[in-house]
Amino acid sequence: MTIDLVFITYQRLEYTKLALASILADPTEEFSLTIWDNASTDGTVDYLRKEVCDPRIADIVLCKENAGQTAAVNEIWGRSKADLLGKLDNDCLVPAGWTRTLAQAHQDIERLGVVACWHYFPDDFDYERARHKIQTFGRHQIFRHPWTCGTGLLIKRSDFHAFGPIRENATTAYWLKMASAGRINGFYYPLICQEHMDDPKSRYCLMHREGSFEEYRDVTFGMRAGYYHDMDSRMKVRRKMVKNLLEGPFDPRCYLGWRGRIRNLREHATRLLSRSRVGRTGGGT
Repeated sequence: MTIDLVFITYQRLEYTKLALASILADPTEEFSLTIWDNASTDGTVDYLRKEVCDPRIADIVLCKENAGQTAAVNEIWGRSKADLLGKLDNDCLVPAGWTRTLAQAHQDIERLGVVACWHYFPDDFDYERARHKIQTFGRHQIFRHPWTCGTGLLIKRSDFHAFGPIRENATTAYWLKMASAGRINGFYYPLICQEHMDDPKSRYCLMHREGSFEEYRDVTFGMRAGYYHDMDSRMKVRRKMVKNLLEGPFDPRCYLGWRGRIRNLREHATRLLSRSRVGRTGGGT
């Protein structure tokens, strides 16, 4: 199956060099790669123009403004003629051969929607907590969840055309829509691990030193969206996301409509109860 990948960059040249090297590391891996830069000003443009060379690179798009990730994906995927479409961010390191495994799964599983590499670390995965979500489809296993991360993934071009363009900052909702329509979403199992360099556990993470969170606010989605602002809140969000992936249901109905609202209300009530208990015992800061 033919594969078109889009690799999106914005600032953080250190990450881009490492991430692009990981994508191109295996010369036997077959795909067409479009590099899309969103008006970086840190030397990324010169690096892409002068130092990047590989026959699998179909195009390098240098935007004059930050068009965002969604615009890049819709543009490149929308004009593709490949069987499979993939997206890569400049803050993740993918393992060699990842496209071959995911492409074979797509070829063998007709209803496979979005399937991705695991974007946390191997020791974040707990088989006992996740085993109820690991399902077998022929010779493949999928660790199911209605949505995945936004990088190191493949979907069928036919699905992209069936479900239409992705709305800005609504990738998770897009995956949920696919899952609600009967697509099998999730992470390939045994896990194919990609390293998220923005993860505090990564040795490459740029947000460790004093003041680094504010420095990278404009280029880090979690900070722009208000999910976290320092290391404590970053780790809190991280734990919550890993817990949901391991233990949360894979049925998309649990996150949509009245079932989703009830589930969210229960979680909110639990948080309020926890806070009130802390207040009564004199805890907190």
